[in-house]
Amino acid sequence: MSTRPYGGRLPNGLGLSVEPRPGAGLVSVALTVAVGGDADPAGLHGTAHLVEHLMFPRAAASDGPDGGHVARVEGAGGVCNAETHRDHTVFHTTVPAGMLTEVLEWEARRLLTFAPTESVLRTETSVIAEEIRGAAAAGGVWEAALAALHPGSRDAFGTAADLAGATTADVDAFFRRHYRPDAMVLSVVGEADPDRVAASVDRFFAGLPTGPGPAPGSTPAPAPARTAAPATIRTAPLPSPVSGAALGHPLPDPVHDRSGYLAHVVLAETLGRTRLPRLTRLTRRDPRIVSALVTCGYHGQWLGGTAPDLLLAQFATAPGAGPRAAADGWREVLTELAERPADPAEHRRALNALLLACHRRADSLTARSVSLGRAALLFPTAPGPDALPGALARVTPAEVSAAARALLSGPCSVTELTAPTALTAPTGIGENR
Repeated sequence: MSTRPYGGRLPNGLGLSVEPRPGAGLVSVALTVAVGGDADPAGLHGTAHLVEHLMFPRAAASDGPDGGHVARVEGAGGVCNAETHRDHTVFHTTVPAGMLTEVLEWEARRLLTFAPTESVLRTETSVIAEEIRGAAAAGGVWEAALAALHPGSRDAFGTAADLAGATTADVDAFFRRHYRPDAMVLSVVGEADPDRVAASVDRFFAGLPTGPGPAPGSTPAPAPARTAAPATIRTAPLPSPVSGAALGHPLPDPVHDRSGYLAHVVLAETLGRTRLPRLTRLTRRDPRIVSALVTCGYHGQWLGGTAPDLLLAQFATAPGAGPRAAADGWREVLTELAERPADPAEHRRALNALLLACHRRADSLTARSVSLGRAALLFPTAPGPDALPGALARVTPAEVSAAARALLSGPCSVTELTAPTALTAPTGIGENR
């Protein structure tokens, strides 16, 4: 078996990346498509999310004893799932290595035979409506911050009202326009021979129609962050298990300012690991703040999408403290770091945690296949995932301080979180099949 990684595009334009790991015993296949919620047609918000669901056809009589796609994968001892983001959708499957050829065939089959019936469409719109209700109950904090800082942006879930009017013709047209081989990357990681994989993919995926459509990455992005807006942009209050506030900041473009983006990633890790805990009741520094956390990137996934992207801080406050306490505490920790860079030990702790996260992404076959596909599709001109540890290690305390100053001088969304409401947080868009 060849152990040389393979990367390139097949004659029909399909991107293919193969990373062999002899002896792994398993193999993960990720299909990443350059379309997400940003491409939803007017009046049909949620179409990308709906197509993702329809790529998991339920068992029908014509499927025979093996059932539908999920049943076939699980029957082979594997697992499969998918996620819809603003700018891409990713489908991932992990199975015993001996089933790789079959999985590649199944993956091509559901692309080539995509033709949802009216009954299946209505079933999936009902399933998504429940997901949307769950996301609304969880507060939609990230989406509220994105909409405030980037007017015109939309979440990837969609709206139940729009999806209720979707037709099979609508989803078929969307699928034909966006699910083209030149807008896809297939990434395979595990016990796999790159030459055999390339031959199988060429055979199974050769029939994918190219058709007219926007080139990958050409989907119009939401309007840029406001430049003439007030420094603080308030949104409507949202329900939460505890009272508090969420503060959002736009991040640098990870394509055109990768170093600035990564400095904000290190900033978030430094704040969350050592600075924000000092504000909580446990240290009695500020009794108004009960707990605080900060996340960087799409729902906490840094480099999980292209611009626009956010850094989001969430605070739980004592009764009666209000969002002012959260804003005061947040500016306090940002100002400290902006005026005085972290000492080498604190900076190294943050970097070590991020480097460990990079290793976790590489060790998991599923996470690795998703990372490879996402990097190839969304960041084709940037170094791949293996360059991230080195790039993070080069971030200096001074650059992190500069990132803190950028947050202090830039726009900030403030969302009041109101209690009491019992909530169940979603695990991810499309991840509850």
